[in-house]
Amino acid sequence: MGFVKGTVKNSAAVEARPVERGEKAFIQVLIGPEDGAPHFITRKFTILPGGRIPKHKHPTIEHEQYVLSGRMKIWIGDEEKEVGPGQAVFIPADTPHAYLNVGNEPVEFLCVIPKTSGYATEWLED
Repeated sequence: MGFVKGTVKNSAAVEARPVERGEKAFIQVLIGPEDGAPHFITRKFTILPGGRIPKHKHPTIEHEQYVLSGRMKIWIGDEEKEVGPGQAVFIPADTPHAYLNVGNEPVEFLCVIPKTSGYATEWLED
């Protein structure tokens, strides 16, 4: 295997796209396959006040998340938790989860997922 060049990016230079089925929720792919990352994808989510991502699951993909700013409610399976800056979250594969910004400021969190051949999402509510 040849040498793989490293990458440094400013998140402000990465396009923020609306999250599918989300409300006031945006995603940025900070580091991914196009940057030469062979195993993981690092994404940044922003959910504006009152915004949400409805309940869904990914049958084969786990998530590791780290909250940078703001406060939100997160549902993992049957549990509801409120999380804020400095907290880390693990969501196992095939586990229903949802997000709601309950505060007055945007929520920002990093989400790292494994690089796979596909990224299936099952939406469990609208």
